[in-house]
Amino acid sequence: MNEKGKQILIIDDEPQIQRLLKVSLSVHGYEVYEASNAREGLVTMNQVKPDLIILDLGLPDSDGIDVLTKVRESSKIPVLVLTAREHENDKILAFDLGADDYVTKPFGMGELLARIRNVFRHSSDAGEEEVLRFGNITVDQENRDVRVNGSQVKLTPTEYQLLTLLAQNKGKILTHHQLLSTIWGPHTDSNSHYLRIYVGQLRKKLEQDPSEPIHIITEPGVGYKLV
Repeated sequence: MNEKGKQILIIDDEPQIQRLLKVSLSVHGYEVYEASNAREGLVTMNQVKPDLIILDLGLPDSDGIDVLTKVRESSKIPVLVLTAREHENDKILAFDLGADDYVTKPFGMGELLARIRNVFRHSSDAGEEEVLRFGNITVDQENRDVRVNGSQVKLTPTEYQLLTLLAQNKGKILTHHQLLSTIWGPHTDSNSHYLRIYVGQLRKKLEQDPSEPIHIITEPGVGYKLV
């Protein structure tokens, strides 16, 4: 994917961070827009329709979580959350509300650029693809056919639903709450052991070494992603 010319909106109230990001991202061919508060950020988003939003959670006029909620009410623009908060609950909440990735301050530009590339790589709507491919795994959604190295793998309906949900959000972390509520319905967080069981079963059927998975990856305390 050619990312040069893609538009990135930075919503952050720290001038030093703004300057650092604008210079670094511009050097790498991105077109950068800036906003120093939530109101300005939402106005600029609606005007520019950027390809990616880098959103700080600690804004002067509104919590970044509220901004993320408003973005998701009207847009599927990828959002990379940037924050000094280190609490796991903040991270989980951001993902639950639709963040695509999360970087904690202070950060290295190399890591941030890699995460931006990763978000762009996976931001296309995989749900529209009939056949999804992950290394030696293929998921044919039209025919409900899953194969590893070309050999068909039999999955239970719940295993297939879990796999396709992860596959349609390839590379993106889905929280335990998102997976449980989608597959088993709302108010099922207390049944999180079901999720561990089905992830374990999927790894046994799909991974070469289930104890060292390379496709179904655990984000400790948060959820899972398929890569």
